[in-house]
This record gives sequence, structure tokens and C-alpha cells, in this order.
Amino acid sequence: MKKQILLGGVLLIIASASAQNNTNSKGVFKFYEPGYYQNSILKGIEKFESTQETVKQSGTFKMDPSGIAIPTDKNTFKSIWHLSPVSQGNTNTCWSYSATSMFESEIYRLTRQEIKLSEMYTAYCEYIERAVQFVRTRGKIYIGEGSEMNAVIRVMKKYGTLPYSSYSGLLPGQEFQSHEKMFNEIKAYLDGVKTRNAWDEATVVSTVKSIMHHYIGEPPARVNVQGKEYTPQQYLSEILRINPNDYIDVLSIMQQPYWKQVVFEVPDNWWNDASYYNIPLDDYMKILMKALKSGITVSIAGDVSEAGFLAREANAAMIPSFDIPSAAIDENARQFRFSNGTTTDDHGMHVVGYQEKDGTAWFLFKDSGAGSRTGGPEKNPNFGYYFVHEDYIRLKMMTFLVNKEVMKDLLPMFR
Repeated sequence: MKKQILLGGVLLIIASASAQNNTNSKGVFKFYEPGYYQNSILKGIEKFESTQETVKQSGTFKMDPSGIAIPTDKNTFKSIWHLSPVSQGNTNTCWSYSATSMFESEIYRLTRQEIKLSEMYTAYCEYIERAVQFVRTRGKIYIGEGSEMNAVIRVMKKYGTLPYSSYSGLLPGQEFQSHEKMFNEIKAYLDGVKTRNAWDEATVVSTVKSIMHHYIGEPPARVNVQGKEYTPQQYLSEILRINPNDYIDVLSIMQQPYWKQVVFEVPDNWWNDASYYNIPLDDYMKILMKALKSGITVSIAGDVSEAGFLAREANAAMIPSFDIPSAAIDENARQFRFSNGTTTDDHGMHVVGYQEKDGTAWFLFKDSGAGSRTGGPEKNPNFGYYFVHEDYIRLKMMTFLVNKEVMKDLLPMFR
């Protein structure tokens, strides 16, 4: 059965939850050899030898994709303009990569400019903000590499942005980003600040910047475009012509009231942002599809640790019936998993297309992580992409960042 829903003048076809062909799906134990992360990214960072990580490991229980109709070609999707996938390397900055990729698509949609932006400039500014708040809260904030996609909005408002060509964050000869040593040094320094009660903000910020300059370089204060100098803030407003205030983060979670702007209670929301627009799950899915059908891409985040997240097997994500039958996936099942900790805020990606086939919707995700890169670009025609079933989004993807244009009919409902 299908429901036809008219939302904002766009007719949406929402497939029934029972559409997924996961009836009596089976699981298998997988024993993985070192993959793209070990053989390409780590080798590229530190001349890593895969034999160093070849250790006996217990099997990972995964859904068996055999006999299940999973998309096999990204070119069969209705795709919205986006730049090719890039790797986040050995970092936990997917939040910056996914949201930055979305803004690249937005810049093209609104101005027809094809511009690669710097993910690392945003990450650099985010560390500055963390250092400031660490001092002002006397060390009470969470310090980690991760953050939320709407941190990119916050950084843009205060610091602007830069093109990748002016600040890549890569040192000479470096192929992939690696922040492990940098983060450990920043964390150790801030822990020392707290131990010594050395709460001088200027000194702390200056020291954190110095650490970053050593590992990822110093971003320029200005960028030259066609012979004219622009600050990062001017570059954002005058060249890219993007207004960060036009973008909102949409959430669907029962523990907070619907039709309110609320806090997303996860560690990566370290500044306790309370601007998330919390809406019922059905509306959440409608807005997602409405955006894509309107030619607007979405940055999305959620859990990628499930048995049905078949990164190496099929570049795909779906919900196996041995987890929960498709027809039972609703807001209660979604909340239950978030409450018991089996749904976590793992990874951010960029939704760049969709496909509706046999009453089922699949979504094309552009990814910066290593899992979507199995086999390398020569052997994997879908290198850097995932095919994600609508049920997986309903159950496991918690929030998305989107132009508020697609929410304009619903925004008056927020009180």
C-alpha cells in the first residue's frame, strides 16, 4: 500500500514500511582482512604495512545480502549535482566533510559555481572554539575530534570559509589527513591546563593554534579571487553568496517534544546547541524526500554499526528482519534504540540522490569514510558511495542538515 501526501505543493509517494525485501534475512560471520583504511590510508600516512594489523579477530555478525535486490550502480539514481567523494583520511571529521559537501552542492544550485571548499578550515576553527569554551567552562566541555554538522553553520557565521585550494590542511607530500597525533597533543595540553588551573584564554588559544600549525598548517587570513583579496567572511558572503542562517538541523526523537527546537543530547553536541527542529518520523522522511525531489541535497548523520550496514559487501545499508521486521519500524523502535544506546551518532554523510523502485525508496549517500572505498577506485565502481534503504534511515539516521526552504510550510508550527 502507498500513501500519497501533498506537502508544500510537491506530491510525494511514500512506500509502506513492508516494501523492503528483508523477509527471513539471514546473518553470517565475516572475518575481514585489512581493507582500504589499512592498505591505502594508513600506508599513505605513515608507510603503514598491513601485516602489522593482521591479527586474529572474532567474526563480525553481518546480514547476508545474497538474493536480496540491492542497487548495484550509482548511475541508476536520480542524482543531484555534487563534487566527487573525497577521503577524510585518519580523522573523525566526517561532520565537516558531509556538511561541507552539502554546501558545495548548494553553492552550485544557487550560483552555478563549482567550488571545492576546505573541510580543514572548519575543523581548525572548531578547535579554537573548543579551546575558548574549555577555558570559560573551566574544563567542563567534551573534548573530542567529533562534532555535529551544524557546527559548520556556527563556524561559517563567525569565521567564514575558505576554498580547498587555499587551505587543504595537508603538509607537503602528505596524501591523507591524519589528526591522531594532533588531537592527542591538544587533549594532553588541555588536560594539563585543567590540572594546573592555568585558565588564561589567550595563552590556551595560542598554544592550541601552534599545535595545529605544526600538524595541518596555518590557514591564510585572506584569499585572492580574480586579483582581489577577501577575508574568509567576505569570501563566504561575496563570492559564495551563502547565508548560514538559511540552514537548519532537523531531528526526530521522542524524548524531546515534537514541534519544538531542542537539544540533541549526544557528546558531539558539546556546546549543547538547542536549535534542532524536532518533528515526527513520518514528517522527517517526507522532508528528506521533498528536499531531494526539489534538487536540494542533505547532510545526514546516524548509526553505521549495524549488521545491515554492508560496507564491504555491497556498499549498502538496510535493516535485516532478524533485527526488526520492516512493518514494525516506527518512532517507538527508533527511540528504543537511541535510549538503550544501540543507536549512536556515529557518522555524517551527504545524501545526493534517490531511487524509487517496486514501492521502495533507496538513497544515494556520498561518503568520506573508508568503508565505502573497499577495493579502491579501480575495482569498486561505487567508490565513495552507499545505497541506503529508506528503512535504515527511519530506524538509524538521527538528524539531517538542510536548507530551511523545504521546511517553510512546517516552520510556523514551531512554538
